[in-house]
Amino acid sequence: MRKTILLIFTILLGLNINAQRQGNNRSNIPQTNREPSEQEIAKYEREAEERKEEYIANFLTTLEADDFQKQIIKLSINSFFEEKIAIFKTRFEHSLDRKAAIQNLEDTHFSELEELISEDDMAKIKEMISGKFDEKEVAKKKRKRKKRN
Repeated sequence: MRKTILLIFTILLGLNINAQRQGNNRSNIPQTNREPSEQEIAKYEREAEERKEEYIANFLTTLEADDFQKQIIKLSINSFFEEKIAIFKTRFEHSLDRKAAIQNLEDTHFSELEELISEDDMAKIKEMISGKFDEKEVAKKKRKRKKRN
């Protein structure tokens, strides 16, 4: 009885090891990496620009400013994102230099707006800059408004 159990155990163990070896052979097929074409790059940039415009539009709906102020804020946010992308594309010797440049941009870019808009809206802009703006919550509120109408 012990010999048969031991024999069955060794056969199962041997089959398991054999199956693992075969599985490893299939996964060794090299994956080919290719450079994206110009059309794919253009498509990605277009989608990113559309997504940025949608994000800004959703953010502007949360502000209490009038239409003129919202237009100025929209232009200022667009320029902020463009400058931030330019900072990310620049080469810095140390990552601390990049962090300092981004911090300087965040601190100084919206200083002109502080005089034009309310403190609550400025706090929301600072929140959005730091990445704490929850766009999903705004989308939920929009859906609720559509259902009511």
